[in-house]
This record gives sequence, C-alpha cells and structure tokens, in this order.
Amino acid sequence: MTEDRILIEKSCAGETAAFRKLVERYQKQVYYLARDMTGNHQDAEDLSQDVFIKAYRSLDRFRGDAKFSSWLYRITVNTCIDRSRKKSVRALHLEENMDDMHIGPQHTAGQALPDPEKEAEASIMRLHIEEALQKLTEKERSVFVLRHYRNLKLNEIAEILEVSVGTVKSTLFRAIQRLQKLLAFYKKDLGTEASSG
Repeated sequence: MTEDRILIEKSCAGETAAFRKLVERYQKQVYYLARDMTGNHQDAEDLSQDVFIKAYRSLDRFRGDAKFSSWLYRITVNTCIDRSRKKSVRALHLEENMDDMHIGPQHTAGQALPDPEKEAEASIMRLHIEEALQKLTEKERSVFVLRHYRNLKLNEIAEILEVSVGTVKSTLFRAIQRLQKLLAFYKKDLGTEASSG
C-alpha cells in the first residue's frame, strides 16, 4: 500500500493531520496547474483551496485505480473550467457597466518602474499569451497546459481528462496550431528586431 493510500484511508477515518499531509504534498502542484490554467495568482490560490475542499469531501469516492495526483489534477481542471465559465458571465456584465461609465485604466501616483519600456513589453507579451490561451477551447487549454506547463505524458493527460490518448494528441495538435496563428505576429516582430539590432 502506498503512502498516499495510507494517508487517504486515515483521512477518511477522520484524521485531519493525515489530510493535511496530503495537502502539503500536493499543494504546489495544484497551485501551479491552476495558475497555468487561469494565468492569475489570486485565482490560482482561491482555486487551490476549492480543489482541496472538493477533494476532502469526495475522498471516500477515490477508488485508487488512478494515481492520487491524477485524481487531484482532474478536480483542478474541472474546477478551473467551472470558474472560467462563471467568470465569463460576470466579466460580460462588468464590461457592459464599464462601457456605460467610461472607466479607463487606473494609475497610482508614485509607482516607478525600474525600466518602464521593458516592463511594458514583457507585460504586453504576457497579456498576449494569456489572451491566446483563453481563446482556446477549455479542452485545448487543459491539454496544452498539462503537456507543456506541467510536462505530463500523453497517457497521464488522457487519464486525467478521461479521454483516449488519440483524443489528447489531436486536441494538442489543434491547440498548438491555434496558438501559433494567434501569436504569429511575434515572429515578425522578432525578425525585424534582429535585423535592426
């Protein structure tokens, strides 16, 4: 019996210290997956808490036919997708309200950046990558993040998302193609910078 399995059984028997050990063991992995899925530190922290609450409540239903980490990843991906759907609806209402009020970006006085130009470029690039990721379908984003940000094998991703390896491959291929199209302008920019430098 694995150490995870022992901790799970103790947790199910009501030993909170055992579940705390499971949280300590997997909290970084869950947080980083949530951050890669959302692109946001605060959302990732909130989601991580939700994931462990859900895991604790359904721990007695963990069958053990998959690795505990895979089971947690599945909960994380599903929680991110649920939050993304709710956030999209809220963002639409907020955007409509902001359009009515003509609110622009806020600037805080006295905030000096070490190198404003480089900071702005890096910020814009992060924003473009995040926007591109958000334009993928939820399935494409999940597969891409699990493969390229979490470095999971295709069969592990298939297990987490409960699909075939073939589906993972085709979804990943589509995700990469779409990202390349969405971020194609960076290749042009880099080419002109290299020739002018």
